[in-house]
Amino acid sequence: MSTQGCTADTTEPYALRVLGESMVPEFEDGAVIIVDPAAPCESGAYAIVEYDDDVVFRQYVVHDGRKFLRPLNDDYPTVELRKPFRIRGVVIQKYYRRRRKHYDWESGKRASGLAQSGQSSE
Repeated sequence: MSTQGCTADTTEPYALRVLGESMVPEFEDGAVIIVDPAAPCESGAYAIVEYDDDVVFRQYVVHDGRKFLRPLNDDYPTVELRKPFRIRGVVIQKYYRRRRKHYDWESGKRASGLAQSGQSSE
């Protein structure tokens, strides 16, 4: 697995709102995600990726040396990254209806607990 940082120009975390259903059930339409452009981009990470004149939110997967953008909803296609791409950041936390979930990509595993707003899942 690669532990290099993302290829974004900024290193400050930022928030985005999830639009659509390509990442359900993990990320519902309207959820707010916190993206860290300095986080390591490991296979399996949820990432914001610039590819083919578009910016998308997908799971970044490396399999047998090939790189893919995989939606969690099977109604959407998995895309193999064959052209140049740029990773804009890795999701480190999500908020949805007063609940939040942390993702720990640096330790090679993601946090699994949900916590009420204001409490940590660690």
